[in-house]
Amino acid sequence: MALGAIAAAAAAGLFWFGKGLPGLMSELRHPIAAYHPVSWAQGPATAPTGQRPPNIVLILADDLGYNDISLNGGGIAGGLVKTPNIDSIAHDGVSFATAYAANATCSPSRAALMTGRYPTRFGFEFTAVPGSFAWAVSHGERHSPVPVIYHGELNNNLIDYPEMGVPRTEITIAQLLKGQGYHTIHLGKWHLGEADDLAPHARGFDESLGFRAGGSKYLHQRDPNVVNAKLPWDPIDGYLWPNLPYAVQFNNGQRFEPNEHMTDYLTDNAIAAIHANRNRPFFMYLAYNAPHTPLQATKADYDALPMIGDHKTRVYAAMIRQLDRRVGDVLAELKREGLDQNTLVIFTSDNGGAWYDGIPDLNKPFRGWKATFFEGGIRVPLMMRWPGHIQPGTTSTTRAIHMDLFATMAAVAGAPLPRDRIVDGVDVLAGILPGRAPSARSGPLFWRSGDYRAVRDGDWKLQVDGRRQKVWLYNLATDPTEQHELSAAEPAQVARLKAELDAQNKGMAKPLWPGLIEAPVRIDVPLNAPWKAGQDYVYWTN
Repeated sequence: MALGAIAAAAAAGLFWFGKGLPGLMSELRHPIAAYHPVSWAQGPATAPTGQRPPNIVLILADDLGYNDISLNGGGIAGGLVKTPNIDSIAHDGVSFATAYAANATCSPSRAALMTGRYPTRFGFEFTAVPGSFAWAVSHGERHSPVPVIYHGELNNNLIDYPEMGVPRTEITIAQLLKGQGYHTIHLGKWHLGEADDLAPHARGFDESLGFRAGGSKYLHQRDPNVVNAKLPWDPIDGYLWPNLPYAVQFNNGQRFEPNEHMTDYLTDNAIAAIHANRNRPFFMYLAYNAPHTPLQATKADYDALPMIGDHKTRVYAAMIRQLDRRVGDVLAELKREGLDQNTLVIFTSDNGGAWYDGIPDLNKPFRGWKATFFEGGIRVPLMMRWPGHIQPGTTSTTRAIHMDLFATMAAVAGAPLPRDRIVDGVDVLAGILPGRAPSARSGPLFWRSGDYRAVRDGDWKLQVDGRRQKVWLYNLATDPTEQHELSAAEPAQVARLKAELDAQNKGMAKPLWPGLIEAPVRIDVPLNAPWKAGQDYVYWTN
């Protein structure tokens, strides 16, 4: 073998070993114990007399595309996989026709959901990732003619990854509801700080079972009951497989292995927690990591979809099938315990479907993906059911955003909003629930990730990519899927909306940690599609 080839092979070996090193070091520092069952704190043995506050169950999917559910006539794999249980939340209650994530990636979106505030108000601008992740992703193999920009100079004084979280001065919805006498429960993904005093059990949750990081394996990749789909074109996927553990943590205890696929494990424990708390008011935040990568389906769900020929799409679709079934099991448990009429159930996703999955049409009919502020990256399903309170089959035209869930849940629980800070959300059930006047949203909605920013004011929406010095302007009343760019024809609207962006930015905080990567994300095709001349893209900072 030539010396050059040997050197290249050695460098590649060191690169891939380095990519897996963070996971290895994590397991050495925080060993993973064998499976053991969890004992949920038991509420009163008998139901209280008189009226009690409603329970609240918030179900959050991870990277669920707008077109992944069948509510609006779509569904994964051209509609081959239906989601009747998720859809039933809307059929039995209300669906919000225009609902937005507060950010186009997981971590800041969740920060907004938990606090009711723009995450940029308290410096949570970028998704929390280790410096090793940023380096590995920016140095992975790529076939793009557009460069990934890695800011290695900012990696030197980076705060410790476990400290990348919601500041301790922020008030979470769990803290607010706990003050109203609710027993508060978290299951699944957190991604809002891994340090002990930033973890769920320290931020208002009485009990927490899940993982503090931004992801987890669903099963061991060699489990006989799993079917994996690896994405060789995606450097993120290449980092996740060697580094993500298959483990959960109960409160501040040692990490341990679950005993089944993560979606099943979280659901079975949610059902157990509902039973344990059937006689007292509870708030449950059930944060599934499905269908986020790594793509891992149960063999049974995969085998049930032989009509889907593409392997990765079939695995992804099997994960959606499983997620829908298990959401149905949670709803059935509420009914079995006699809690159905006194429980508000909310379902949404943290952002749009991901471009790196390599599956077209995840966000159809919208353009864009996770990590873009096109509608496909930030438009999410949002539905709520509360039998006897919300009229079945309601469609709300209220423009909603994730911050609104904080104010909405607080209002349902009778908890006053904090008065010592700006709360950006409004109660979106006001005007839907009997006897409650509508809450008026004043002003536009904003999104920001570094020099890439967006604003929607009324029907006009502007995106600004500072790296490329490019803008996109759309009138969503006449062009809801952003097909006809109007900046050249409407310079006055561009100037007006840019002024709104500038004014809003002045009130935001400096990021708590920097964005280390600026990566091109094409708007209309997934990551595995060949680059072609004329394909438009944004630079996403994280």
